[in-house]
Order: sequence, then structure tokens, then C-alpha cells
Amino acid sequence: MSQVTSLVQSVDWLAIAPPTLTAAVALVVLVADLFLPAARKPLLGWLATAGLAASALLLLPLLDGHRRTFCLTGTPEACSYVADRFTLIVQFLVLAGALLTALLSIDAVKDHDLPAGEYWFLLLSSAAGAALLPASRDLATLVIALEVASLPAFALVGLRRGDRLSSEAALKFFLSSVAATAVMLLGVSFVYAATGSLHLSRVAHALAALPDPRLATLASAGVALTLVGFAFKTAAAPFHFWVPDTYVGAPLPIAAYLSVVGKAVGFSGLILVTVQGFPAYADVWGPALAVLAALTMTVGNVAALRQDPARTHSAVRLLAWSSVGQAGYLLVPIAAAGYAHDPAHAVGATVAYALMYAAVNLGAFAVAALVARTSPANRLVDYRGLYHRRPLVALALGFFLLCLAGLPPGIIGLFAKVTVFSAAVDAGLGWLAVVMAVNVVIALYYYLQWTALLFRPAQTPAGEPAGPRAPIPAALTTALALAAVLGVALSGAPQLVLRFAAGALL
Repeated sequence: MSQVTSLVQSVDWLAIAPPTLTAAVALVVLVADLFLPAARKPLLGWLATAGLAASALLLLPLLDGHRRTFCLTGTPEACSYVADRFTLIVQFLVLAGALLTALLSIDAVKDHDLPAGEYWFLLLSSAAGAALLPASRDLATLVIALEVASLPAFALVGLRRGDRLSSEAALKFFLSSVAATAVMLLGVSFVYAATGSLHLSRVAHALAALPDPRLATLASAGVALTLVGFAFKTAAAPFHFWVPDTYVGAPLPIAAYLSVVGKAVGFSGLILVTVQGFPAYADVWGPALAVLAALTMTVGNVAALRQDPARTHSAVRLLAWSSVGQAGYLLVPIAAAGYAHDPAHAVGATVAYALMYAAVNLGAFAVAALVARTSPANRLVDYRGLYHRRPLVALALGFFLLCLAGLPPGIIGLFAKVTVFSAAVDAGLGWLAVVMAVNVVIALYYYLQWTALLFRPAQTPAGEPAGPRAPIPAALTTALALAAVLGVALSGAPQLVLRFAAGALL
């Protein structure tokens, strides 16, 4: 009887509560959509928003310790789900990002006549997969969580029926993602064939002592192919080509979601497989990620620099290319972990930078969503004179852009960039630090150019009076205010944020 009992695996329901509740609310929304009349459909948005807020609050009871569940019988260190500090930080980022996306979406769903039930179900499903991924500690769960986060996103991008840009964006996103997933699955199968395990702790132990040189070659190929899959998810060059068209074709809240939550998913998965699963092959992934980081930040910033302010959707395109450049900065500490004596400390810089980036980038997209209500083309020139029309909104966008640039008063942006720069220098990657410094200077130009545009007088035809200002919807105001408050709070105590994030992993 005792032998049978030992085979029964207990489940820590509190540990898995945040992604579980998010998935449960998604099912509730899907069922409720069948019974609600068309006039009551907006209630689904508020139900989804409340569900995401409740899921985020369920992280609070988990702050007291390190929880594990779904562990191998007799091997407590080999677990499929771990709720440690790294997991909680990324889950907070994911759920908070999804919550702000939901607030941005409440009016967008109505304005663009999107199918409410499908929209909210897909958004919650993707958020559930994204919240599961940082807790995953075996390759099978990790890949499943990655796909649960990605597959609903394809549909969300193409949900604007009859819109050519939306359909094209969804097709590009889908085809490139499927190819990347196939490559990653091939890499995972090679790693499994070489090690005989999927749990990251066991994979790391097996890779450190492979008895046969042929298995070592197979494992090296598996590590490289797995990195290619995650390079797509993180929008690292040259696997970034889907980003600009996808962001332009998607509804603006979904573009914001992909730029923040999508990146959190990719980078948390990349951190787990490299630092926890493949530390024995740091000589393979360390240099590869360093080259990818340099290429990604350069491609992203140079492309953003070349945007024509009068081009249709140029503001969204600039944010898209900016997100590619920011992905390059996020890759730097992960590359440095391949050279550092303390990989966990190096990777903490990526976690800290991701927190800063998430808050201010969502804020920038919130302002873009507001401007798009009166200027659907969303060109950079449409932001000219925004300070004279909406002073607080212009000041908020200026603050977000300065944070992304790493300039005061965006103190958190400055500290985050310095932390990433220090991680590269401490790891002996001086050349990468130089490339990053050059790219930061390049990025200053287009961020400051956009900021200056906000305070220039608007160009209106002579004799044409300025139209009355339309009120800002409550949900959009809330999202913008939350992003601004979070950015200011992070700038108010950057050392605490960076210190907390630096000790997040392992």
C-alpha cells in the first residue's frame, strides 16, 4: 500500500493557481459568450480584466517561498513546475501586461467591431500559456506553454475581418512561427536523444558527462536548433522579419501585447534552456547569443532611424523596430551568462530590463491607441502639437520615450541600460558593450526626434478652427495612468528594482 501511495503525485494547487485561474476565466468567457445578447457583450471584457487582476493577486501568497510540483517520484529535484522568484517576477510581468492590454482592448473591440467572445477567450488563453512558461522546468512543458501562448496570438492578429493588412500580418506571423517551432522541436528531440531526459536539471547533468562523442555532436546540434526557435520568439535578427508587418496589421492592443508579453515568453524560455538546461554548452550558446544581440540591436535601431514620419502607420512601425532594438539589449546579459562565473546574476539584468521595458512600452502603445482614435493613419506627424491638445498625454509619452532612450527623467531606463552594459563588461564582452553604446546613441536620435515633435505647434490649415477634444475612454485612461505610475515608481527606486531582479534566478 505504501508503494502505491508513493507513486501518487501531489499537486500544489496554490503554486499553479495564477495560470490555472486565467485559463478557467477563459473558459467562462467562452461559455458566457453563448448566452449573452449582443448588447451585453462588453461585460465579457470587464470579466476578462477582473480575471487577470485576480490571477495577478494570486501571486502574493507565493512570495513566502520556493514551491515545486509535478515532480518525479523519488527525485524531488526533477520537477515540471517551479514557483520561485524568477517565475513570480515573469508571471507578474505577463499578467500585468495582459491586464493593461485588456484595458486597451475594451474600447478597441467595440470600435473595430471585433468578435468579443473570441477576442477575450484568445487573449486569456494566450496569457495562461505565457504565465505557465516561466514556471516550466522540463522541455515538454516549456514547448507546450510556448505554443499555448503563441497559437491564440495568430488568431488575434488576424481577427479584423475583411482587413487585408490584418490577414497578411497573421499569415506572415503564422508561417514563420510554425517554421521556427518545427526547428525548435527538432532541437529538443536531439537533446532528448542525447540525454534521455526532458527535465532541465537532468538534461544539464547529462550534457556535462556525455560518454560518446557522437552524442556530444548530436547534443550540440540540438542546442543550436533550440536557440533558433527561441530567436524567433524573441524577434532576434535575422528572425525578426515578421515584426513590423505583424504590429501594423494587428489591432493596436495586440501589437502592444506581442511587444511585451510575447517577448517575456521568449526571453524567459531562452533563459531557462540556456542557464538551467544547457550550462555545459555555454561555449556554443554564449558566442551565438552575443552575435545575435549585436545584430539585433543594430538592425532594429537603424531601421527605426529610417522611418518616414509622413508614412502611414509610421508611429507603429517605429515602435516595432524599436522593440527589435530593445530585444538586442535584452539578449546581452543572457549572452554574458555564457561567459560569467555567476550566470544567475548576469541574467538578472535581463529580468530588470524587461520590467522597465514592459511598463513604458505598454504606455507608449496606449498613447498610440489614443492618437489612432482621431488619426487612424497613426503617422509620426500626427503627434505634432500633441502637448497643446492633450498636455498630460504628451508628457506621459515623452516620459515613456525618454525611458526607452535611457535619459532622465526616465531614471529606470538609464539604470537598466547601465546594468546591461555592466553585465557585458564584467563578462569580458567589451566589443559587445561598444556595439551597445553605439546603438544607444543611434536610438537617442529617433526617440528625441519623436519627443520634440510632441511640443511643436500643430500644423493646421489657415482659418480652420481646432476641433473639440473627444473625451478619452475610461479604460484607456486607466491603462495609460497605470503605465505612467508604474514607470514613475520604477524610476523612483531603481536600485531596489534592479537588486530584486538580479537575484531572481536560481
